[in-house]
Amino acid sequence: MSGLQSHLSGLAAEEAVARAYERRGMTVAERRWRGPAGEIDLILRDGAAVVFVEVKKGRDFAAAAARLTARQIERIVASAAAFLGGEPAGQMTEARIDVALVDERGELHILENAVLA
Repeated sequence: MSGLQSHLSGLAAEEAVARAYERRGMTVAERRWRGPAGEIDLILRDGAAVVFVEVKKGRDFAAAAARLTARQIERIVASAAAFLGGEPAGQMTEARIDVALVDERGELHILENAVLA
């Protein structure tokens, strides 16, 4: 897959994941939010809670999951903390970090609280 195809495929996966969360009653607050440590694919609001989502795409769910590295997790946690710093309740804001896996057929598997900060 070319770089452009890969980029567009990733955007389509993010959009599918955002729609899945919206069907659950959440609202998208940010897409591809850049924090001091790196980018968070999706940030959603679930009432007063904030849900950070890392989207990974692969030929199957296992391949998608294998693309998440320990270094990426560290960057997501650090950027999530920075985002929460701007919330009214700051670090006391109810929050979680999910990982959304997307396979080559466009099927989704959302792992809630997949990353424990």
